[in-house]
Amino acid sequence: MGRIAPKWFLLILLPWSLPLLASTQDAAAHRAGDVVIEPGTIHDEKGDAVAYEIGTLYVPENRRNPDSRLIGVGFARIKSPSRSSRPTDAPPVFWLPGGPGLSVLGAFAKNDMGRLRTWLNLSQAGDLVVIEQRGYTMRGEMLIGKGKAAPLGEPTSVAASTMAMRDLAKAAIAENPDKDLSGYDIGEFATDVDALRRALGYDKISLFGGSFGSQWSLAVMRLYPEIVARAVLSGVEPLNNGYDMPSQIFAVLQRIAYDADRDPGLRPYLPPGGMMGAVRALHVRFAKGPVSVTIRDDAGRSGASRSETVVLGPEDLQLALLSHTAEGEGWPAFILSLYHGHYEEWARDVAADRRDTDSILIGPLADSSLGVTAEREHQLRTDPATDLLGTWNFEANIASASDWPTRDMGDEIRKPIVNPVPVLLVHGDWDASTPIDNTLGLLPYFPNGHAILVHRGGHDGAFYLLRNEPATKQAILDFLKTGRMEGLPAEVTLPLPKFELPDFPPPRNAEASH
Repeated sequence: MGRIAPKWFLLILLPWSLPLLASTQDAAAHRAGDVVIEPGTIHDEKGDAVAYEIGTLYVPENRRNPDSRLIGVGFARIKSPSRSSRPTDAPPVFWLPGGPGLSVLGAFAKNDMGRLRTWLNLSQAGDLVVIEQRGYTMRGEMLIGKGKAAPLGEPTSVAASTMAMRDLAKAAIAENPDKDLSGYDIGEFATDVDALRRALGYDKISLFGGSFGSQWSLAVMRLYPEIVARAVLSGVEPLNNGYDMPSQIFAVLQRIAYDADRDPGLRPYLPPGGMMGAVRALHVRFAKGPVSVTIRDDAGRSGASRSETVVLGPEDLQLALLSHTAEGEGWPAFILSLYHGHYEEWARDVAADRRDTDSILIGPLADSSLGVTAEREHQLRTDPATDLLGTWNFEANIASASDWPTRDMGDEIRKPIVNPVPVLLVHGDWDASTPIDNTLGLLPYFPNGHAILVHRGGHDGAFYLLRNEPATKQAILDFLKTGRMEGLPAEVTLPLPKFELPDFPPPRNAEASH
């Protein structure tokens, strides 16, 4: 997942999701471990009706406090179709969302077939159970904090972000006196999974998680190994790797650049040295001083628009390099636009980010409970790629860890140990949110593990295979159903993407344009 501080200043609470919200007062009528389940029906792509259950699990906010209040955790279940035709011994598949701060149960109300298709696929292997995250669930608490807007007339800095994170922690505690925020650590997340397993009457379960969902799954396997039959993890984030190594992210940019440099449509825009030459040239340019960009707002009530100036500095560039790589096919056009002096769209994005003050609190609460070992912190701080990417991936989180009330889980949880659980790790080498090095470093600790490396795969590696690789999809489902690994490839190569092009004509001489 590779989380940097500004990503928590994103809040999506869509109107169609509101009927799923459960009152926090409902918890007073329940005991820990109770579940409330309601039936529902969706229609698949063929128009066939599919029954599902949506429910609330009631759990202590802080299990270490015997007087803790109860909170709701949302979940849903799609029972395996094989139940209606023959008994199945396959364990249920528990699907753990990423984030932290990704609420997914609204997919039923919206009939979001993209997400539902994945769930219906997985239900072929066994009952599919989706569990949301404590503190960010439509069936319970949505913990949102308010920060301060950053000024448009000053460049962004890691130092300012760190101060804002520390202020956010203090404000979150002060603004939630009725809540025990110390109960939102990774250990409690893992125990929620075990509590739901017991409440639904399952012996063992399989895990399916991507990004933070993979880290959450690893916590379950570490704390409750006896309940896990097997796991499929994508965009893998080990327990000690919540903060990405800058050089490993930089290597992702290099891999994308290799194909982009050979794209005929991009070639007229390329400077000497290709894409990475453009990155280094931008680094030199912004090191000389900030750039002021004038943008115009959309027309207001008066019908008139107004101009604003956004100041962009070298650390804004570092942040842009980290945050504009979610889709590899769009990253080259973004970088080449900056190289050729087209800053307006970037400035609009920065202005929106600086104004966005909403923060999903379970991100820093969970991350501060894990942190990193001293050895990894040393590697992060001495990594040579910090010269180009800065310390955005870790500085604010590490500096503010003591301000957040969640407990430090300790190195005994962070450091990997040998685990016999059969695990399939799926990882794309274009994944700039969780670099593929995470999987390569973790695989030796799983003697019954198998890795699928997806060349040109981004952060959704496993989901791509479930959508577009029928043979691999079936092999993954067979693994979840039976534990057998026959038919699982070691590597999948995706086709060359259609790279986006800058929205301006190529300069006559890219070398001379800047």
